[in-house]
Amino acid sequence: MKRLSTFYRINLLCLLFALSLFGGCISRKDPIAFDKRFEGIKQYREAAEQGDAEAQFQLGREYCWVYYSCEKSNSSAPLDKAEGAMWFRKAAEQGHAEAMQELGRAYQYGYGVPEDKAEAVEWFRKAAEQGCAKAQIDLGVAYEYGRGIAEDKGEAVKWYRKAAEQGDTNAMYLLGSCYFNGEGVPEDKEEAVKWYRQSAEQGDGIGQYELGKCYYNGDGVPQDKAEAVKLFRKSAESWHMARFALIRCYLDGEYIPDVAEREDWLERLHWTAQFEGDDDWSKAIVKRAAELLREMEKKHPAAL
Repeated sequence: MKRLSTFYRINLLCLLFALSLFGGCISRKDPIAFDKRFEGIKQYREAAEQGDAEAQFQLGREYCWVYYSCEKSNSSAPLDKAEGAMWFRKAAEQGHAEAMQELGRAYQYGYGVPEDKAEAVEWFRKAAEQGCAKAQIDLGVAYEYGRGIAEDKGEAVKWYRKAAEQGDTNAMYLLGSCYFNGEGVPEDKEEAVKWYRQSAEQGDGIGQYELGKCYYNGDGVPQDKAEAVKLFRKSAESWHMARFALIRCYLDGEYIPDVAEREDWLERLHWTAQFEGDDDWSKAIVKRAAELLREMEKKHPAAL
C-alpha cells in the first residue's frame, strides 16, 4: 500500500489518540485569557469595520477559532463560522493572501458557507499565486486527490515544491512522499529521504516519522533501526502514528520503554480501539490499534 499524504486527514480520532499533546481551549474558567481574547475581538472589529484587511482576517479567525483547535470544547469565544467566513471574504477581496486561503478552506469544508470544493480551489489558487505557502499546499492537495479540480499529480508536486522551497515543513514531507511513491515524479527514495530529512531537522513530527520509517526499512538510506527509534521518539511528541511505530518496535524487540510509557500506550490503544471510525482513514487506525492491543495483551497480560 502506498503512503498517503495525511496532513489534511487528521480528525477526531487523532485528537483522541494524542489528547495530552494538545493544550486546552480557552474558557470562562480562565478569566484572564478569556478577557484578553474578548478585548482582542473588540479591537479587531473596530479596525475591521474601517476596512483594515489584516484586522478583518484576524477577526475572521477569532470567530472561527474553535475550528483551529477542538470544535467540541467549552470555549466561550463567539464561535460563528458564517461571521468568520464573511470577514475572511472582506479581507480576501482586498487581496489578503492568508484570508484567501482561509476562505478557500471554508468552502472546502463548508464552514460558514455552502461546501464548494471548486470554489475552494479558486481561492487557494489566488493565494498560492501570491506566494502563500499554506495555500500552495492546499492547492497541491486538491490536485493530488482531485478535490474540486481534475486530479493531476504533476501539478501537486509543483505546488508542494513551491511551498517546500519557502521552508514549509509540511510541504517538505508531502513532496518527499511524492518522490517515495513515484506520484507526479519518478520514484526516487533517496530524494524522498532528502525532503523528509529537511522536514525532520526543523522539528516536524510527520517528517521525523517518515524519515524514521525509511531508516527502519532501509528505504533510500542504509537500514538503521536504532536511528529509526530515535526519530519515532521525537515524532511521538506531536504525531500519533509515531506512537504506533514505537509500539511496533517494542513488540519486535527493537525498543524497551519504561513502565509509565508502556502504560500510556495501553491507555491510548484502548481509547483508539474502541473508537468507531466513519471513514477509511479512521477505520484503518482503529484496526491497527486493535491489532497492537491484542499483541500487547499477549506480551504483558498482567499489565492489563
